[in-house]
Amino acid sequence: MKITAIWVYPIKALRGIPLHNAHLGPQGVKYDRRFMLFRVGEDGELAKIQLDRYPECSRFIQEIVADEIHVRYQPPRDPLVSPCPEQSVVLRVPLDPDVSGLDRQVINLHQGLVDAYRMGAYFDEWFTACFGFPTVLLYIGDERRPVFGTFSPRAQPAAPAAPPAKQGWLPYLASFVWGDQHEPEPEPDWLTFSDMAAYLVVTEKSLSNVNARLSSGPVDIVKFRPNIVVDGEGEFDEDFWAELSIGGRPTLAMTKLCNRCTSLNVDYETGRFGEGEKGMLLKKLMSDRRVDTGSKWTPVFGKYGFLVDGLDGVDVSVGDEVVVTKRTSERPVWDWPYKDKKIARFYRYT
Repeated sequence: MKITAIWVYPIKALRGIPLHNAHLGPQGVKYDRRFMLFRVGEDGELAKIQLDRYPECSRFIQEIVADEIHVRYQPPRDPLVSPCPEQSVVLRVPLDPDVSGLDRQVINLHQGLVDAYRMGAYFDEWFTACFGFPTVLLYIGDERRPVFGTFSPRAQPAAPAAPPAKQGWLPYLASFVWGDQHEPEPEPDWLTFSDMAAYLVVTEKSLSNVNARLSSGPVDIVKFRPNIVVDGEGEFDEDFWAELSIGGRPTLAMTKLCNRCTSLNVDYETGRFGEGEKGMLLKKLMSDRRVDTGSKWTPVFGKYGFLVDGLDGVDVSVGDEVVVTKRTSERPVWDWPYKDKKIARFYRYT
Protein backbone atom coordinates (compact mmCIF):
# COMPACT_ATOMS: atom_id res chain seq x y z
CA MET A 1 0.00 0.00 0.00
CA LYS A 2 0.99 3.64 -0.35
CA ILE A 3 0.02 6.99 1.14
CA THR A 4 -2.18 8.76 -1.40
CA ALA A 5 -3.04 11.91 0.58
CA ILE A 6 -2.17 13.79 3.77
CA TRP A 7 -4.46 16.38 5.38
CA VAL A 8 -4.07 18.91 8.17
CA TYR A 9 -6.74 21.07 9.84
CA PRO A 10 -5.04 23.91 11.78
CA ILE A 11 -8.42 25.42 12.72
CA LYS A 12 -10.72 22.58 13.65
CA ALA A 13 -13.96 22.15 11.64
CA LEU A 14 -12.86 24.31 8.68
CA ARG A 15 -11.82 22.77 5.37
CA GLY A 16 -8.61 20.77 5.48
CA ILE A 17 -5.32 21.55 3.77
CA PRO A 18 -3.81 18.89 1.47
CA LEU A 19 -0.07 18.28 1.95
CA HIS A 20 2.52 16.39 -0.05
CA ASN A 21 4.98 16.16 2.84
CA ALA A 22 4.26 16.27 6.56
CA HIS A 23 5.88 15.84 9.93
CA LEU A 24 4.03 13.39 12.16
CA GLY A 25 4.40 14.14 15.87
CA PRO A 26 2.88 12.64 19.02
CA GLN A 27 -0.14 14.96 18.75
CA GLY A 28 -0.74 14.53 15.04
CA VAL A 29 0.31 16.12 11.78
CA LYS A 30 2.26 19.29 12.56
CA TYR A 31 -0.14 22.19 13.35
CA ASP A 32 -3.21 19.95 13.28
CA ARG A 33 -6.22 21.27 15.23
CA ARG A 34 -4.36 23.74 17.41
CA PHE A 35 -7.19 26.26 17.03
CA MET A 36 -10.92 25.84 17.57
CA LEU A 37 -14.03 27.96 17.17
CA PHE A 38 -16.87 28.35 19.65
CA ARG A 39 -20.30 29.98 19.47
CA VAL A 40 -21.12 32.41 22.25
CA GLY A 41 -24.59 31.87 23.70
CA GLU A 42 -26.88 34.55 25.07
CA ASP A 43 -25.76 33.59 28.56
CA GLY A 44 -22.10 33.83 27.58
CA GLU A 45 -21.58 30.06 27.55
CA LEU A 46 -19.45 28.65 24.74
CA ALA A 47 -20.63 25.84 22.45
CA LYS A 48 -18.18 24.04 20.19
CA ILE A 49 -18.44 24.69 16.47
CA GLN A 50 -18.12 21.44 14.53
CA LEU A 51 -19.20 20.44 11.07
CA ASP A 52 -22.01 18.14 12.21
CA ARG A 53 -23.86 21.10 13.75
CA TYR A 54 -22.54 23.97 11.63
CA PRO A 55 -22.28 22.86 7.99
CA GLU A 56 -21.32 26.40 7.03
CA CYS A 57 -17.80 25.54 8.28
CA SER A 58 -17.32 23.90 4.89
CA ARG A 59 -17.23 27.35 3.24
CA PHE A 60 -14.10 28.47 5.11
CA ILE A 61 -10.88 27.73 3.19
CA GLN A 62 -7.60 27.68 5.11
CA GLU A 63 -4.01 27.39 3.96
CA ILE A 64 -0.61 27.66 5.61
CA VAL A 65 1.51 30.50 4.24
CA ALA A 66 4.91 30.90 5.90
CA ASP A 67 4.15 31.26 9.61
CA GLU A 68 0.45 32.08 9.23
CA ILE A 69 -2.89 30.44 8.54
CA HIS A 70 -4.76 32.32 5.84
CA VAL A 71 -8.53 31.91 6.10
CA ARG A 72 -10.97 32.88 3.35
CA TYR A 73 -14.72 32.74 3.49
CA GLN A 74 -16.39 31.71 0.24
CA PRO A 75 -20.12 32.52 0.20
CA PRO A 76 -22.13 29.84 -1.60
CA ARG A 77 -24.37 30.72 -4.56
CA ASP A 78 -27.33 30.79 -2.20
CA PRO A 79 -25.92 32.98 0.62
CA LEU A 80 -25.96 31.76 4.19
CA VAL A 81 -25.57 35.24 5.73
CA SER A 82 -25.90 38.78 4.49
CA PRO A 83 -22.88 40.10 2.57
CA CYS A 84 -20.33 41.97 4.67
CA PRO A 85 -16.83 43.41 4.09
CA GLU A 86 -15.17 40.62 6.07
CA GLN A 87 -16.21 38.11 3.41
CA SER A 88 -13.66 39.60 1.02
CA VAL A 89 -10.86 39.90 3.61
CA VAL A 90 -8.23 37.20 4.15
CA LEU A 91 -7.85 36.57 7.86
CA ARG A 92 -4.25 35.96 8.89
CA VAL A 93 -3.79 33.88 12.01
CA PRO A 94 -0.28 33.34 13.41
CA LEU A 95 0.59 29.65 13.67
CA ASP A 96 2.47 30.25 16.93
CA PRO A 97 0.87 33.30 18.55
CA ASP A 98 2.36 35.10 21.53
CA VAL A 99 0.10 34.02 24.38
CA SER A 100 1.55 36.27 27.08
CA GLY A 101 -1.27 38.81 26.87
CA LEU A 102 -4.16 36.52 25.99
CA ASP A 103 -7.11 35.73 28.24
CA ARG A 104 -7.72 32.13 29.26
CA GLN A 105 -10.84 30.02 28.82
CA VAL A 106 -11.57 26.57 30.25
CA ILE A 107 -13.00 24.30 27.56
CA ASN A 108 -14.64 20.89 27.89
CA LEU A 109 -14.25 18.85 24.72
CA HIS A 110 -15.58 15.30 25.13
CA GLN A 111 -14.92 15.56 28.91
CA GLY A 112 -11.28 16.49 28.32
CA LEU A 113 -10.76 19.85 30.02
CA VAL A 114 -8.16 22.36 28.89
CA ASP A 115 -7.37 25.98 29.78
CA ALA A 116 -7.01 27.46 26.30
CA TYR A 117 -6.22 30.97 25.06
CA ARG A 118 -8.72 33.39 23.53
CA MET A 119 -7.15 34.90 20.43
CA GLY A 120 -8.95 38.20 20.85
CA ALA A 121 -11.47 40.63 19.36
CA TYR A 122 -9.86 41.05 15.92
CA PHE A 123 -10.22 37.36 15.11
CA ASP A 124 -13.57 36.96 16.88
CA GLU A 125 -15.13 39.83 14.95
CA TRP A 126 -14.07 38.41 11.58
CA PHE A 127 -15.54 34.97 12.28
CA THR A 128 -18.64 36.54 13.84
CA ALA A 129 -19.31 38.53 10.66
CA CYS A 130 -18.85 35.50 8.41
CA PHE A 131 -20.86 33.05 10.53
CA GLY A 132 -23.58 35.54 11.42
CA PHE A 133 -23.51 34.78 15.16
CA PRO A 134 -21.08 35.61 18.03
CA THR A 135 -17.96 33.50 17.65
CA VAL A 136 -14.60 33.21 19.44
CA LEU A 137 -11.34 31.66 18.27
CA LEU A 138 -9.30 29.70 20.82
CA TYR A 139 -5.71 28.46 20.70
CA ILE A 140 -4.49 25.51 22.73
CA GLY A 141 -0.83 26.55 22.88
CA ASP A 142 1.22 24.17 25.03
CA GLU A 143 -1.82 23.01 26.99
CA ARG A 144 -2.99 19.41 26.80
CA ARG A 145 -6.21 17.46 26.71
CA PRO A 146 -6.34 13.99 28.29
CA VAL A 147 -7.11 10.79 26.39
CA PHE A 148 -9.89 8.67 27.90
CA GLY A 149 -10.59 4.97 27.78
CA THR A 150 -8.14 2.80 25.87
CA PHE A 151 -8.03 5.03 22.80
CA SER A 152 -4.32 5.58 23.38
CA PRO A 153 -1.69 2.89 23.91
CA ARG A 154 -0.35 5.12 26.69
CA ALA A 155 -3.54 6.53 28.24
CA GLN A 156 -3.47 7.70 31.83
CA PRO A 157 -5.20 5.23 34.16
CA ALA A 158 -8.43 6.23 35.83
CA ALA A 159 -7.67 8.35 38.89
CA PRO A 160 -9.20 11.19 40.90
CA ALA A 161 -9.05 14.61 39.32
CA ALA A 162 -7.56 15.87 42.59
CA PRO A 163 -5.18 14.17 45.05
CA PRO A 164 -6.64 12.11 47.89
CA ALA A 165 -7.32 13.99 51.10
CA LYS A 166 -4.27 14.81 53.26
CA GLN A 167 -1.91 13.51 50.60
CA GLY A 168 -1.07 16.56 48.52
CA TRP A 169 0.09 16.72 44.93
CA LEU A 170 3.77 15.80 45.29
CA PRO A 171 3.46 12.21 46.53
CA TYR A 172 0.41 11.73 44.29
CA LEU A 173 2.37 12.69 41.17
CA ALA A 174 5.45 10.80 42.33
CA SER A 175 3.46 7.60 42.75
CA PHE A 176 1.93 8.11 39.30
CA VAL A 177 5.24 8.82 37.55
CA TRP A 178 7.37 6.18 39.20
CA GLY A 179 4.82 3.61 40.29
CA ASP A 180 5.11 1.34 43.26
CA GLN A 181 8.54 0.06 42.17
CA HIS A 182 9.81 3.55 41.29
CA GLU A 183 10.22 2.52 37.68
CA PRO A 184 9.82 5.38 35.17
CA GLU A 185 6.96 5.08 32.71
CA PRO A 186 6.52 6.76 29.32
CA GLU A 187 4.61 10.02 29.37
CA PRO A 188 0.89 9.39 28.75
CA ASP A 189 -0.46 10.49 25.38
CA TRP A 190 -2.38 13.74 25.12
CA LEU A 191 -4.35 15.68 22.52
CA THR A 192 -4.76 19.15 21.11
CA PHE A 193 -8.29 19.89 19.84
CA SER A 194 -8.47 16.58 17.94
CA ASP A 195 -11.58 14.70 19.00
CA MET A 196 -10.36 11.30 20.22
CA ALA A 197 -6.91 10.56 18.80
CA ALA A 198 -3.87 12.09 17.15
CA TYR A 199 -4.49 10.50 13.74
CA LEU A 200 -7.33 9.30 11.56
CA VAL A 201 -6.42 6.90 8.75
CA VAL A 202 -8.84 5.95 5.95
CA THR A 203 -8.50 3.97 2.73
CA GLU A 204 -9.54 4.57 -0.84
CA LYS A 205 -10.54 0.92 -1.06
CA SER A 206 -13.21 1.45 1.60
CA LEU A 207 -14.31 4.68 -0.08
CA SER A 208 -14.94 2.73 -3.27
CA ASN A 209 -17.32 0.51 -1.29
CA VAL A 210 -19.21 3.58 -0.10
CA ASN A 211 -19.35 5.13 -3.55
CA ALA A 212 -20.79 1.93 -5.00
CA ARG A 213 -23.86 2.56 -2.82
CA LEU A 214 -24.54 5.97 -4.40
CA SER A 215 -26.44 6.49 -7.63
CA SER A 216 -25.90 10.26 -7.72
CA GLY A 217 -22.12 10.03 -8.16
CA PRO A 218 -19.08 9.46 -5.96
CA VAL A 219 -18.19 11.48 -2.88
CA ASP A 220 -14.72 12.79 -2.20
CA ILE A 221 -12.56 11.46 0.63
CA VAL A 222 -12.55 14.98 2.15
CA LYS A 223 -16.00 14.25 3.61
CA PHE A 224 -14.36 11.81 6.01
CA ARG A 225 -11.80 14.40 7.23
CA PRO A 226 -8.79 12.07 7.42
CA ASN A 227 -5.19 12.86 8.28
CA ILE A 228 -3.68 10.06 6.23
CA VAL A 229 -5.22 8.31 3.23
CA VAL A 230 -3.81 5.05 1.89
CA ASP A 231 -4.94 3.19 -1.18
CA GLY A 232 -5.73 0.00 0.77
CA GLU A 233 -5.89 -3.65 -0.16
CA GLY A 234 -9.32 -4.81 1.01
CA GLU A 235 -12.56 -3.00 1.78
CA PHE A 236 -12.70 -2.11 5.50
CA ASP A 237 -9.62 -4.20 6.21
CA GLU A 238 -8.45 -1.29 8.38
CA ASP A 239 -10.94 -2.39 11.06
CA PHE A 240 -8.36 -5.01 12.04
CA TRP A 241 -5.13 -3.03 11.71
CA ALA A 242 -3.07 -2.74 14.92
CA GLU A 243 0.16 -1.21 13.59
CA LEU A 244 1.26 0.49 10.40
CA SER A 245 4.83 0.84 9.21
CA ILE A 246 5.54 3.77 6.89
CA GLY A 247 8.70 3.87 4.82
CA GLY A 248 10.00 0.69 6.42
CA ARG A 249 9.62 1.55 10.12
CA PRO A 250 6.80 1.02 12.65
CA THR A 251 4.96 4.35 12.83
CA LEU A 252 1.31 4.25 13.92
CA ALA A 253 -0.38 2.20 16.63
CA MET A 254 -3.95 1.81 15.38
CA THR A 255 -6.34 1.71 18.33
CA LYS A 256 -10.04 2.43 17.78
CA LEU A 257 -12.62 2.61 15.03
CA CYS A 258 -13.92 6.01 13.94
CA ASN A 259 -17.66 6.23 14.53
CA ARG A 260 -19.33 8.65 12.17
CA CYS A 261 -21.81 11.50 12.60
CA THR A 262 -23.99 13.74 10.42
CA SER A 263 -20.96 15.70 9.19
CA LEU A 264 -20.92 13.14 6.35
CA ASN A 265 -24.18 14.63 5.09
CA VAL A 266 -22.80 18.15 4.61
CA ASP A 267 -22.82 19.52 1.07
CA TYR A 268 -19.54 21.43 0.84
CA GLU A 269 -20.78 23.41 -2.16
CA THR A 270 -23.81 24.88 -0.41
CA GLY A 271 -22.60 25.00 3.19
CA ARG A 272 -25.79 23.21 4.19
CA PHE A 273 -26.83 19.64 4.80
CA GLY A 274 -27.23 17.91 1.48
CA GLU A 275 -30.52 17.29 -0.25
CA GLY A 276 -31.59 13.91 -1.55
CA GLU A 277 -28.85 11.31 -1.65
CA LYS A 278 -26.22 13.92 -0.74
CA GLY A 279 -27.81 14.14 2.67
CA MET A 280 -28.05 10.38 3.18
CA LEU A 281 -24.43 9.27 3.30
CA LEU A 282 -24.59 8.45 7.01
CA LYS A 283 -27.76 6.42 6.47
CA LYS A 284 -26.11 4.52 3.61
CA LEU A 285 -23.54 3.20 6.07
CA MET A 286 -26.05 2.20 8.72
CA SER A 287 -27.05 -1.10 7.15
CA ASP A 288 -23.76 -2.96 7.59
CA ARG A 289 -21.17 -0.64 9.16
CA ARG A 290 -22.49 -0.49 12.74
CA VAL A 291 -19.73 -2.89 13.70
CA ASP A 292 -18.45 -1.31 16.92
CA THR A 293 -20.17 -2.97 19.89
CA GLY A 294 -19.19 -0.06 22.12
CA SER A 295 -21.10 2.42 19.95
CA LYS A 296 -23.70 0.27 18.26
CA TRP A 297 -25.86 3.04 16.79
CA THR A 298 -23.15 4.72 14.71
CA PRO A 299 -21.49 3.39 11.54
CA VAL A 300 -17.72 3.08 11.24
CA PHE A 301 -15.36 4.43 8.60
CA GLY A 302 -11.62 4.72 9.25
CA LYS A 303 -9.41 4.07 12.23
CA TYR A 304 -7.75 6.19 14.92
CA GLY A 305 -4.07 5.98 15.80
CA PHE A 306 -1.10 7.35 17.73
CA LEU A 307 2.64 7.20 17.18
CA VAL A 308 4.14 3.91 18.34
CA ASP A 309 6.16 3.71 21.57
CA GLY A 310 9.59 5.27 21.33
CA LEU A 311 8.86 7.34 18.21
CA ASP A 312 8.94 11.11 18.80
CA GLY A 313 8.29 12.07 15.20
CA VAL A 314 8.77 11.13 11.57
CA ASP A 315 8.58 12.82 8.17
CA VAL A 316 6.32 11.22 5.58
CA SER A 317 5.28 11.97 2.01
CA VAL A 318 2.57 11.03 -0.42
CA GLY A 319 3.78 7.89 -2.18
CA ASP A 320 5.50 6.39 0.89
CA GLU A 321 5.03 2.66 1.29
CA VAL A 322 2.64 1.52 4.03
CA VAL A 323 2.65 -1.99 5.48
CA VAL A 324 0.37 -3.53 8.09
CA THR A 325 2.86 -4.99 10.59
CA LYS A 326 0.37 -5.97 13.31
CA ARG A 327 -3.26 -7.06 13.12
CA THR A 328 -6.07 -7.98 15.49
CA SER A 329 -8.49 -10.86 15.09
CA GLU A 330 -11.43 -8.82 16.42
CA ARG A 331 -12.50 -5.23 16.07
CA PRO A 332 -11.70 -2.91 19.00
CA VAL A 333 -14.52 -1.63 21.21
CA TRP A 334 -15.26 2.07 21.77
CA ASP A 335 -14.83 3.01 25.44
CA TRP A 336 -14.48 6.81 25.52
CA PRO A 337 -17.04 7.94 28.16
CA TYR A 338 -17.78 11.20 26.36
CA LYS A 339 -21.31 11.54 27.79
CA ASP A 340 -20.28 11.10 31.43
CA LYS A 341 -19.80 14.63 32.79
CA LYS A 342 -18.65 13.25 36.14
CA ILE A 343 -15.33 12.14 34.69
CA ALA A 344 -14.41 15.49 33.09
CA ARG A 345 -10.83 16.36 34.00
CA PHE A 346 -7.64 18.08 32.93
CA TYR A 347 -4.53 16.28 31.77
CA ARG A 348 -2.42 15.24 34.75
CA TYR A 349 1.05 16.63 34.09
CA THR A 350 3.92 14.36 34.99
